[in-house]
Amino acid sequence: MIIGIDIGSTTTKAVSIENGRVLHKIKTKASDAVTSATGAFGKMIVENSIRMSGIRKIMITGVGATKIKDDLFGISTGKTGEFESIGIGGMFLAGRDNIIIANIGTGTAIIDAGKERISHMGGSGVGGGTILGLAKKLLSMSDFNGIMALAARGKLNRIDLLLEDIVETDLSFLNRESTASNFGKMLDSAGKEDIALGLVNMVYQVIGMLSVFAAKSKNTDKVVVTGNGSNNPIGKKVLETITGLYQVHFEYPPDAEYTTAIGAGLSGEM
Repeated sequence: MIIGIDIGSTTTKAVSIENGRVLHKIKTKASDAVTSATGAFGKMIVENSIRMSGIRKIMITGVGATKIKDDLFGISTGKTGEFESIGIGGMFLAGRDNIIIANIGTGTAIIDAGKERISHMGGSGVGGGTILGLAKKLLSMSDFNGIMALAARGKLNRIDLLLEDIVETDLSFLNRESTASNFGKMLDSAGKEDIALGLVNMVYQVIGMLSVFAAKSKNTDKVVVTGNGSNNPIGKKVLETITGLYQVHFEYPPDAEYTTAIGAGLSGEM
């Protein structure tokens, strides 16, 4: 058995893999990389009654991986690049290679993944961290679930300047409900719920357009969405709108939030 651990900036995820199959998945939060890695490992073996003798290797990746200098718990511990892990995990979950991946975490990474080569096409600092950071300042909220619940009640036309505000007909392939400027309207009467929706909409519009450009540059009409942000229902609706405009389809494989940890674990079997 191999344990794959993705030490992120806010959340650490771990999976157990044996013979190319994902057996267990867990996630934890901690203040530093070492605590995160050891805590995730401990939670994994305790909650799933895994024997230490049955683990032949631990593979770690993510922004905190560089802080782990030695083997963990006397078990051979290796490291693999975060982008490589996203690519390997994304292809595994998608069930095919030669894919474009939008991995949405604290920020967003766009990966071109194939059997022969995995490359980081670019990305953006815009992601879940953007929503949390701006919500803390604008809404005095730091609970992500609470922000999403608030956004679900929001009205976007109180925040964004829409095409219908400035033109009388559709413009090119854009309909009149398309955003002309994020936060370009911002009515005095706008409430917290409207601001929350505006934040989520802005972040996912940026991610969606980056994904569209990446997909079209590789002559594909599909993007595999992974990372924590793949589970955001409001974000998915934003990406659905982008699909309607640009005919680039977004796929959400099961266990997408564990993609990087899965990729790290699978790399240990190669």
